[in-house]
Amino acid sequence: MGENSRCRACLAMTPEPDPKETPTSLAKASPSSERRFVQRSVQAFVQWMPLGGSGWLFASFLLRQEWAMVLLTFPVTIVTAVWAAYSKNFVERLSEIYADKGKQDADALNKGMDSLNEALKWQLSGFDNKYLQRQASDCESFRSEGVAQHDRIFTPLLKDVFIPLRLDASPLSPGLRQAVFEQFEGTTTIWEILARTRQEPMFRQLVVQAWGGYGKTTLLKHIAYLYGKKQQPRSAPKLIPVLLILRKYRDLLSQENPPSLPDLITYHHIPGLPGAQDLQVPPHWARDILKQGKALVMLDGFDEVAKTQRPAVARWIMEQLHQYGKSVFMVTSRPKAYREQDAGDRLELATPFWIKDFDAAQRQEFVEKWYLSQERYTHGGRNTPDVQQLAQQAAKDLLTQIQARQELQDLAKNPLLLNMIVTFHRRFPGSELPKRRVELYREMCRLQLRDRPAARKLETLLTQCEAQTILQMLALAMMQNRWERIDRAKLLQGLTKCLQQESETVAAKDFLEQVVQISELLVEREPDEFEFAHLSFQEYLAATQIAQLKQESRLYDHFQDDWWKPTILLYAAQVNPTTLIREMMQRGAIDLAYLCFQETTKRVDPTLEAGLEALKLTVQTSRYAQLENYLKQGQWREADRETYRLMITTVGKEEGQWFEPEELLNFPCEELKTIDSLWVKYSQGRFGFTVQKKIYLQCGGIPDGQYHQEAWDRFCHQVGWMANLARGRSARYKCNVKFSTTSPRGHLPVCARESGLRVENVVCPWSAFGGGGFSSLTSRLVKCNL
Repeated sequence: MGENSRCRACLAMTPEPDPKETPTSLAKASPSSERRFVQRSVQAFVQWMPLGGSGWLFASFLLRQEWAMVLLTFPVTIVTAVWAAYSKNFVERLSEIYADKGKQDADALNKGMDSLNEALKWQLSGFDNKYLQRQASDCESFRSEGVAQHDRIFTPLLKDVFIPLRLDASPLSPGLRQAVFEQFEGTTTIWEILARTRQEPMFRQLVVQAWGGYGKTTLLKHIAYLYGKKQQPRSAPKLIPVLLILRKYRDLLSQENPPSLPDLITYHHIPGLPGAQDLQVPPHWARDILKQGKALVMLDGFDEVAKTQRPAVARWIMEQLHQYGKSVFMVTSRPKAYREQDAGDRLELATPFWIKDFDAAQRQEFVEKWYLSQERYTHGGRNTPDVQQLAQQAAKDLLTQIQARQELQDLAKNPLLLNMIVTFHRRFPGSELPKRRVELYREMCRLQLRDRPAARKLETLLTQCEAQTILQMLALAMMQNRWERIDRAKLLQGLTKCLQQESETVAAKDFLEQVVQISELLVEREPDEFEFAHLSFQEYLAATQIAQLKQESRLYDHFQDDWWKPTILLYAAQVNPTTLIREMMQRGAIDLAYLCFQETTKRVDPTLEAGLEALKLTVQTSRYAQLENYLKQGQWREADRETYRLMITTVGKEEGQWFEPEELLNFPCEELKTIDSLWVKYSQGRFGFTVQKKIYLQCGGIPDGQYHQEAWDRFCHQVGWMANLARGRSARYKCNVKFSTTSPRGHLPVCARESGLRVENVVCPWSAFGGGGFSSLTSRLVKCNL
């Protein structure tokens, strides 16, 4: 009989309990002490041992007291019991865990389905398109600040008159400038820059600088409009534009806990767009486009933020740049506000640009487009040949007048002033154009305060009182307080004092209402907040008030203050500035004295000009004293830097900018002669512009303002600018400069602006504009007989 059979037999022989027996009767049975021990042990073991074959065998052997078999089956039984207990608890616990996990996943799936459903709902709602339409609508009209509306002169659409602005890369760092110059030769457009934002992250942080009237705001509106209409150039990345006018939000952003950029867009910007009051913004829409790099955030007018608020606003902007680095940010500002910031909280974007002056081609294009839009609107929207002919004739007449006088050409470099010129020309056809800036402002004020109400036959307070005098008093007070804008309460208080001082019985409230509605010299940019139509009007009116009061001494303490600089120049253009210039000389304001002298000579007043000849010589001598001192001491680097500063300020630009070909072709001969003679004298004939001119001509150069590659390359090698530079396209823009007496003949000046190393690689300013810069300079030297 096998082992298994014996086991079955043993089990079969085990007497089964009688079902009739009760537990009590069983307990009365008296088993042996060993049997009782075994029973207690089995009962305890069974409590934790799972049922199984090995367990039954072990129990059977134990009950029958077959100790040998007990010993053999005991280890197997223990392992089996332990594994069964472990696996049971493991499975139970695992079931509990995955039951919870399943619930979580189910909840997540359900939530995801809800989110997907929500996303699909917003996607199908077409919110992006609705937003783009409203942003474009906000930028559709060409309303140039500072140019008020007149009868029979219509507000053009931006797309009909916008002229692409040229950006100057000169403020860039040397390495970045080289990359820009190699591709764009120093001048580029905003669309060419935006096309490179994906490949070059530094172009995602742009600051566009220009003085007032150069079209910074118009540029941003143009970008927002084209993106809103989905008409941006093909090379430009697909972005969602957000145009934020900082003056609207300066109080909000300078508070202790300013809103985040997504909240500013969602709760302030979008509701303020035309027709967007009921537009429901999808949850996290602004945050998502910013995080994903789909946004183009344009922050206009950093200079229009009050100086005390700029650190907080700058800090807020820098935080947004850091948090949403994939998106493109563009800030506009006047140079002074951007340059002169406190060290603690500075607004510093990676890529700065300047807006360049309008050139002749831009001037012509704007005048022709502007007149075509006016004639079309006048003739009911027709664009027929007869309408086009009328526009062409008017545009040609204006352009001929501008081209005939250098003073008008200088004014027309500024888009705002050019807009004022075309407005004047159409308003008074056949009239002689104002030749100077001060005359242009004078005529515009006369038009707004007198001629316009008279033409409309309006009964207005403006013609019943000395309205301009009142505004002059207000403008001077605002200049003294350094205010560009003023709230209603302060404005009414100030106007009341001005009116009382002039013995006017007009109520300040009524006067303000008519100035805003009729003359538009004062405008309400924000609710209960006013400013002059353009800061330049405030500066002109303040200057005129000082001139009429004969209180020139008010200006003496402000010669070193850029805030007052335009007002001082506008004042000098209205008076005999002899005393003013002498005071400037005594106070060390040499450059300002030179600018005042330039402003004076534009009057074409022989008597006045003759009286200033001696003073002119004194100004020039003082202006070049620092350059002469550097050259005497052999400080070639410093002398080179000073040469650049003198030349760039002579053409009316700021340090950091570069020269236009026209500026070099028309550079004042006396100034050029003075600079050159100092270089030649103190270098013993080794350095100087005339030395360089002679070498350039010997190399086959032609002084025609054009780029001649072979002559330029030979010249650069001969004067040592290309020493140790690899040949190639990039080398055309570089100069390897050594500020040393041992440098090759003609090596200096180069007008380099980088400092640091003794031997340095700089982008050569004369090679800008396609390499024609030095040719333009040489041409001027020839014409000046130098």
